[in-house]
Amino acid sequence: MQTNGVSSRIMQFLDPEERRRAGIQSPFQRLAQQMQDILGDGGILKELIHGGDGPLVPRDASVSINYSGFLEYSDRPFDSTTHLKFPRMLKLGKDVTLCGLELGLLTMRKGEFSRFLLQPDYAFGVMGCPPLIPPSTTVLYEVQVLDFLDTAQVDEFYAMTPGEQNSVQLSALLRVIDTERAFGNRCFNQGRYEDAKDRYKQAMTLLQNREPMDKMEKVRIDEAKLPFLLNLSLVYLRLERPQKALLYGERALEISPDNTKALFRCGQASLEMYDYKKAQDYLTMAQTKKPFDTDINNLLRKLA
Repeated sequence: MQTNGVSSRIMQFLDPEERRRAGIQSPFQRLAQQMQDILGDGGILKELIHGGDGPLVPRDASVSINYSGFLEYSDRPFDSTTHLKFPRMLKLGKDVTLCGLELGLLTMRKGEFSRFLLQPDYAFGVMGCPPLIPPSTTVLYEVQVLDFLDTAQVDEFYAMTPGEQNSVQLSALLRVIDTERAFGNRCFNQGRYEDAKDRYKQAMTLLQNREPMDKMEKVRIDEAKLPFLLNLSLVYLRLERPQKALLYGERALEISPDNTKALFRCGQASLEMYDYKKAQDYLTMAQTKKPFDTDINNLLRKLA
């Protein structure tokens, strides 16, 4: 970068007052001129690079982001998640430690990519963070919101006593369950099978602890359990624990005896346990439900 004929490498050794007298702006000063002051006090400046879709990130969200933090005059980030294939979900108010970064995230949407210039009061403060961050340092963050989940209802639910949890409307519980399932599915799709298993089992525990008020509510709870039992059966197959996979598949069949996915999962688990007769029985029943299913027919050919 060239500024008034002086290279950025040389500029970093000039005293700020010398730069001011020479009419030389620092890189961050130049960048600030094209950024928006989101609070009105100059503490957090934002530049939108690529817009996102949908609502803004809510205050109680868990977010998945890619970010890189830079010091002035440095092309290499002092912190970054861009090397991670699947960044973990971060809970606002807990896992995001810089208030300026958290406030910036609240102005973003899913898919958005933006830059934020954070003054020391909104970043690492007067003390900095030795040895990486000098005292009273302004930092630049480049941030992309990959996804987020609004977990406010989940947080409120887990803050209740077991008695209070059991007394809420079933619809409120099912919304919490849906969020847990979304977390679990995200973990599963990222290959984090242990984390996915823990999310699915947490949801199952909430459903099992629910005391149905009547037969209709029991039916709805069983319907809510079914996808988690199927997911647990699949995740245990991925974890190479077929006994557990069979257990959850059979529990799914107790709720829905003709469920093709459950029959197929049980067939897969039995095959991995070398129980060929049981595998044949389960897969044959699955085939009667879906005679042209490629996965079912391929497994049956292995048993032929």
